[in-house]
Amino acid sequence: MRSRNRSSGKKEQRPGDTGPQMDVRIIRTNKVSKTHKGGKTMSWSVLVVVGDNKGRVGVGLGKARGVPDASRKAEEAARKAMFEVAMIGTTIPHEVVAEAGSAQVVLRPAAAGTGVKAGGAVRACLEACGIHDVIAKSIGSRNAVNMAYATFKAFKELSKPEQAAERRGKDVNELVPWLSKARKEEEYAAY
Repeated sequence: MRSRNRSSGKKEQRPGDTGPQMDVRIIRTNKVSKTHKGGKTMSWSVLVVVGDNKGRVGVGLGKARGVPDASRKAEEAARKAMFEVAMIGTTIPHEVVAEAGSAQVVLRPAAAGTGVKAGGAVRACLEACGIHDVIAKSIGSRNAVNMAYATFKAFKELSKPEQAAERRGKDVNELVPWLSKARKEEEYAAY
């Protein structure tokens, strides 16, 4: 993570910052307290999503006395929990429904140019992942933490069409006729 130099406005490199740049988004900060014999101890809980905008993403929750420490802990937890999301171009391969607590998320693939039709925590997770064309619907609780966890559960349930075709013993082009065109566009965009 780079920080800006106050005097010049230029980004400065930290000594341990040699890896690829990640998209770090703070989804929610929450003030929490613990009651002790002598009174209440206040602290902060922070939910962070980290992604590389190329299909790898992770979510983390951190808690500390101050917001900067809590966000640092959450970012470290998110980086450790990163995984690869199945994608076709800039969208997802198929519709998926996932639940976390009483929050439910429905993700549907969309045509190129549609954009991210989602809000709140779901939008932050999708954008950090690098999914640019998707339609999302949230049902039930709007709690940001549960919405983020439901979105990540949906990400883990996604599978590539090649895997589904192999599992069913069919040809990929028979199962998804437009896949070969999408893969060629991905290769063209990579150059």
